[in-house]
Amino acid sequence: MPETILVIEDEEDVTDLIRYHLKKAGYRVLVAGDGAAGLDVAMAEHPDAIILDLMLPRLNGLEVAKRLRAQERTSSTPL
Repeated sequence: MPETILVIEDEEDVTDLIRYHLKKAGYRVLVAGDGAAGLDVAMAEHPDAIILDLMLPRLNGLEVAKRLRAQERTSSTPL
């Protein structure tokens, strides 16, 4: 099974570009459009890496990173 990368990004054009290139490189790509949804997906799916925008609706990227680091399951996931 390919490695999974979660993209947490609210700009659809940016998300599409990142997803295209990651899929072309052979990764499984998950997408979330805001910080809260990204946190939920990260907890449910446990991706191998996360690409995280800082300026996000609902929860900003710094808060998402802080919460990911506080959870044992995601504390060492590359951001």
